[in-house]
Amino acid sequence: MIQKIKPSKSEKIIFIFIILLALFSFGSFFLIKDKCLFVKNYDPKKIKFDKPKNIAVLNVPCGNVIIELYPEISPNGVKRFITLVKSKAYDDVAFHRVIKDTLVQAGDLEFGKKGNIDYGKIGTGKSGLGTINSEVDNPFNFEKGSVALARTQKYNTEDSQFFIVLRDEPLYETEYTPIGKVIYGLKALEKIKYLDKSQYVLRPDYINTIRMLIN
Repeated sequence: MIQKIKPSKSEKIIFIFIILLALFSFGSFFLIKDKCLFVKNYDPKKIKFDKPKNIAVLNVPCGNVIIELYPEISPNGVKRFITLVKSKAYDDVAFHRVIKDTLVQAGDLEFGKKGNIDYGKIGTGKSGLGTINSEVDNPFNFEKGSVALARTQKYNTEDSQFFIVLRDEPLYETEYTPIGKVIYGLKALEKIKYLDKSQYVLRPDYINTIRMLIN
């Protein structure tokens, strides 16, 4: 007859420790994998806005980013942005340039579309609507969350690309055309994929959609 050997107290403790360690490792794996776990997803329908016609809702992998546009500061820049939003041109467009804790940039409609991305040319694409003039004369504080149109090294070359700053950038005033500011959901932008050694991202995250709150 086989006798059952009772585990000692120390063996029981070790066994429990191994089980807890396995559970912790298993849980940590999913926490690391789900980068959006602690990001709040804002529902614009549950928020009261002073100027709802100026609200754009940018949906990214970790949820909604709600942007208030400022047509009184940059009327032509905001008009161009809204035109592209209403035509759904930004849907499935890459965040092709991302600097950790600094900025995210998207809007290359020519070379940044999901399924047709061109890594050799991304960042140089156009909308087909032509460029517009820079609007940098009105005072604007480039605080964290500010949204602006990107341009080349020359003024008056703004088109479809835009960026959002993830920290205060006071030196950007009079350099870039501001079009708005993130008022909810900035945390979702901080989770956009980036690379440590390059500003340009391989296999990037994409804009899901951008819609005006009121069409």
